Amino acid sequence: MGSMGVVGEEVQPRSYWRWSKQDFLPEQSFQSWSTYRTALSQTGYRFKNRLISRSDDNNEIGELPKRSENDMKRCLTWWDLIWFGFGSVIGAGIFVLTGQETHDHAGPAIVLSYVASGVSAMLSVLCYTEFSVEVPVAGGAFAYLRIELGDFIAFITAGNILLEGFVGSAAVARSWTSYFTSLLNRPSNSLRIHTNLTEGFNLLDPIAVAVLTIAATIAMISTKKTSYLNWIASVVNNVLILFVIIAAFIHANPSNMKPFFPFGAKGVFQASAIVYFAYGGFDNIATMAEETKNPSRDIPIGLIGSMSIITVVYCLMAVSLPMMQKYTDIDTNAAYSVAFQSVGMTWAKYLVALGALKGMTTVLLVGTLGQARYITHIARAHMIPPWFALVHPKTGTPINATVLIVIPSACIALFSSLDVLAGLLSVSTLFIFMMMAVALLVRRYYVREITPQQHLLKLVIFLLIIIASSMGTSAYWGLNPNGWVGYVVTVPLWFFGTLAMAVFLPQQRSPKVWGVPLVPWLPSLSIATNIFLMGSLGSKAFERFGICTVVMLIYYVFFGLHATYDMAHKQDQPESLKVDDSNIREKAEP
Repeated sequence: MGSMGVVGEEVQPRSYWRWSKQDFLPEQSFQSWSTYRTALSQTGYRFKNRLISRSDDNNEIGELPKRSENDMKRCLTWWDLIWFGFGSVIGAGIFVLTGQETHDHAGPAIVLSYVASGVSAMLSVLCYTEFSVEVPVAGGAFAYLRIELGDFIAFITAGNILLEGFVGSAAVARSWTSYFTSLLNRPSNSLRIHTNLTEGFNLLDPIAVAVLTIAATIAMISTKKTSYLNWIASVVNNVLILFVIIAAFIHANPSNMKPFFPFGAKGVFQASAIVYFAYGGFDNIATMAEETKNPSRDIPIGLIGSMSIITVVYCLMAVSLPMMQKYTDIDTNAAYSVAFQSVGMTWAKYLVALGALKGMTTVLLVGTLGQARYITHIARAHMIPPWFALVHPKTGTPINATVLIVIPSACIALFSSLDVLAGLLSVSTLFIFMMMAVALLVRRYYVREITPQQHLLKLVIFLLIIIASSMGTSAYWGLNPNGWVGYVVTVPLWFFGTLAMAVFLPQQRSPKVWGVPLVPWLPSLSIATNIFLMGSLGSKAFERFGICTVVMLIYYVFFGLHATYDMAHKQDQPESLKVDDSNIREKAEP
């Protein structure tokens, strides 16, 4: 990746700020058109090789971080991670989604939607926690899936992670502008530039671009300083949320909670699939394992502790809104503001807007931090150019990776209203969380060169039964939500598939420090709930997901496949074409 310059007998470290072809395309396949054509002619063989290849813990922890040339600074404790959890998860979603789903789908039973989605999110949190303790690197889900499910599955995950990073950050930034407008008591789009472009892309948002740029700059300067700023902003935000909860309960009218199930169970689960994404962002905490002083202690406390508190806070807010205002009267655009206005607290809408604004600021800050670390590790594996893996020697942060996040996000935020992409983000998130649960089961029940072949075959069969039955349950719910015959088949299949795994397969690996309890039941339940929630989304979300997956596969066939194959087979390359990694143990100068 980065090579040393030689002057006489003296080895000169290369500057961090460099732009040569070798920094972006150092692999053998891209040295000339001739080598690239040769690589393309071997696509089938190379794809098979990468499909069955696996990384391992030592490679992800020990070898890949060296490709960043400088270490990230271990400066975070469990206290930082808990507040990063608050900052990453609690944003505008709780203010916006609660009102929309209470009015449209769940009614006063919205609290049950938050309980269901909170349980599902906690199952994913448990899977992330075990992996991040065992493999404390910046790559998060990408690194974990690369170890257990291989390069190809990891690449699909990496593509979805990048998609989430670009579009998610842009969506939050545009929401930031909307709430800032509300705080100033101005018309909805008064701070955006109106153009003659196509509908949905005709309102330019320079404020969103500025907010993204500021958040990225702070994240590049120092992880610890970002933590301090996040802590201050999160404290202010939590105080405002506490005020909202207390004030709402003071003005509560219990009669507003009747009827409790106006839309039935179907409405509760439809709302659950949407409000689930108010819990999104906790996976960013796992990417900070490489900068955590004591990962085996700090990560479980930070992840599980923050998500437990957040779930309680969300449920309290979900109860308070329909108690304060009848669900049929709730304003879907400004639920809490209008509800407070209905009880004579008009001034409280400014506190709600300020709370949402503070929440979105920390979501952007921590999101930029986490997504940049994802990108760093993806680049270490050469699935994207390794220039993005470099860590700055003075700041200890991945500046190049942060730039890769902010530029596409800023472009999307400037032009797009992002309404069409909301469902796409939902599918991507649930897909990643579902694959994490699958990877955890593979990690517990399969160890290469140790697990007997017949046990591997049983594991594959049981996993297919669990996934297929979960998909069947989700499909039947979508087609016939009031029926029950289909569940007589799918639910027992899921149960017996999980039971068979527990009874007939011995676990091949025990967690070294901290592990998910009740394996395989909890990971299997996580698979089922994530697939079920995916099935609650509209068909258009899956169409866009499919299109984006096709684009990812095209990129993989023409670039990612050959770059990762070359890195895995460096020892077989001609000496003149080997990637020069001789300096990976050296420190680059700024």
